[in-house]
Amino acid sequence: MEDSPTSPLANDVRAFFSADGPLSVRQPGYRSREGQKTMAQAVAETIDARACLVVEAGTGVGKTYAYLAPALLSGRRVLLSTATKALQDQLFGRDLPAVAQALGLPLKTALLKGRSSYLCLHRLEQAPQRLPPGDRYLPQQLRRIQTWATGTQTGDLAEVVGLDDRSELIPWVTSTRENCLGSQCPQFRACHVNQARREALAADVVVVNHHLFFADWNVRESGMAELLPTVDVLVFDEAHQLLPTSVQFLGHAVGSGQLLDWMRDSLAQGLQAARGLKDWSGLCSALERAVRDLRLDLQPAGRLNQSGIKLRWAGSAPDGVDPGVWQSGWDTLLGALQALQAALEEMTELTPEFARLFERGGWLHDRLLQIGLPADNAPPFARWVELGSQFRLVLAPLDVSAAFRARLFESEDSAGKSWVFTSATLGADAELSWFTRPLGLADVARTLQVQSPFDYAHQAGVYVPSGLPRPAEAGHPAALAHTLWPWAVKLRGRTLVLTTTLRSLRTISETLSQLSEAELGPEILAQGSAPKRELLARFRDAAQQGPGAVLVASASFWEGVDLPGDCLQLVVIDKLPFPPPDDPWVEARSKALQAEGLSPFQAYFLPEAAVALKQGAGRLIRSETDRGVLVLGDVRLATMGYGQMLLRSLPPMRRIQGEAALEEALQDLLLQSQLESWVTRSSTTAPLPAGSHG
Repeated sequence: MEDSPTSPLANDVRAFFSADGPLSVRQPGYRSREGQKTMAQAVAETIDARACLVVEAGTGVGKTYAYLAPALLSGRRVLLSTATKALQDQLFGRDLPAVAQALGLPLKTALLKGRSSYLCLHRLEQAPQRLPPGDRYLPQQLRRIQTWATGTQTGDLAEVVGLDDRSELIPWVTSTRENCLGSQCPQFRACHVNQARREALAADVVVVNHHLFFADWNVRESGMAELLPTVDVLVFDEAHQLLPTSVQFLGHAVGSGQLLDWMRDSLAQGLQAARGLKDWSGLCSALERAVRDLRLDLQPAGRLNQSGIKLRWAGSAPDGVDPGVWQSGWDTLLGALQALQAALEEMTELTPEFARLFERGGWLHDRLLQIGLPADNAPPFARWVELGSQFRLVLAPLDVSAAFRARLFESEDSAGKSWVFTSATLGADAELSWFTRPLGLADVARTLQVQSPFDYAHQAGVYVPSGLPRPAEAGHPAALAHTLWPWAVKLRGRTLVLTTTLRSLRTISETLSQLSEAELGPEILAQGSAPKRELLARFRDAAQQGPGAVLVASASFWEGVDLPGDCLQLVVIDKLPFPPPDDPWVEARSKALQAEGLSPFQAYFLPEAAVALKQGAGRLIRSETDRGVLVLGDVRLATMGYGQMLLRSLPPMRRIQGEAALEEALQDLLLQSQLESWVTRSSTTAPLPAGSHG
């Protein structure tokens, strides 16, 4: 990339982050950070050159401002994409307005989410008649939404106080691509989704999420198809999530829930608008029975009543399922689907709903055929069945690099654009190859690593207990719980335990709960017992009173959790986060690497573990004043040759050797939290000096 240090944009960015610049004036507590300025200059150069930048910015760099300032100062149309709706709301509601105000730019901004985030007025009208009978809570939630709906300007369900984003009501009051009536909907002009898209098309800066950005890779319906040609600068924050998102949207999946939702909508519409013209009850019952029977065919292989199981489907049937039985059930399912679809086709002239239901049936049928009979010329893929209370059939590509690169850089919409990909964790080497190679960016992107400004050697220590069982042993989770319990008691909670499996989560949380009940120790909060936001709020509050709390979590808590201050002082990771070798996608990926003559462990498992470990460890230190200890409950870090490599992938924390040194470190943390608590109380209760103003 050609260096352009004297370009107007580079000069404006340099002035913005200077000691007496607009940012320091607007935010009196702002401190200039070299890493932030380095990143901002690199983003400015990338925008000037209409090029591609991949930048890993350590925690505390201030990467959000580092890309927002040059993007907004460029005067070009900007699209910002982040990993989750929660981060999207934070970016739109806090960071973007702050930078725009500091710059004095009268920008028009817009927030665009997927359909499931917006109230569908048409389905809201239908919901009272279509809700499942006998449920006491859904009607109460529906009345709350009906009241809110009369005053909302955006239709964004995130505005509804107390509505859990996991609520069973949400599918009844939102639309999907499959059931949306489009221009034939009686509420088309007032539609909140269309309103959000219109605002996005008229905005200078649009904030989206990764799922929405890629939603039209297979079907161009997310609104991106109209938006992308007009955007000049694209920034992907939390970019480490792009690979799994790409795999999801470049593959195919159909769940039993989708089939049953279509069946229920067809039954309701048939009985309402064409009663007696077809045997709607019989047709829908046949499909419902076929779905149920296929689930029962899968049950023995899935071990009765267990959930979260993935059955590899490499041959004619999923593992553990009789091929003849599977084929019979598959044919019955397709036959029942086609019969209902044929009945709907004859009704398409009656109402727009029938036409849309017919199209949904065709989409489901085609997707089932794509999964059941992959084309001979399809790229290498993995296929499996996910089992829980329902089932989901998945076909996922093993390599998305060519498709990702083609869609982003070689399409008609991509010419002349600037691309920035950033995250706190993108790899363990200077080339950031963990991120760039799978996405086809290795030879098109400039890479940059900006180190965290935190003094990790002073602020944090890492400790590997020596007496634990090996992670593969059945007693490891319970032993880890007993080991960490005295530490959590000493710190009065302030402990986050990150697990690599749900099984470990259950064992550790149950063991800690038993210890807490016996000793009246810290409260034990376990992922799944309440919404994530509520658990984090309870954890923060508990640090200020009583014995505190220990939060045991997995999956989504490894990232996107921000607990600065002394409410979190101890992070425990149960074992090295290697990808599960029996996962169908991981297994197929390993075989593909072997076929290329590569070692799956060196080329895939180790880099994945290093990045995930770094992500989890990043929960500990979130500000310049944070102090804490990271405990890694995996003896392989001390006994295996790759252990040192994984430790080097972490932020440069000091090593804590031995239990005595750990006890001393924990005692220092306890004294620090007590001192900070005393200072806080003193500052809020002490009388003001004479002549001062409150």
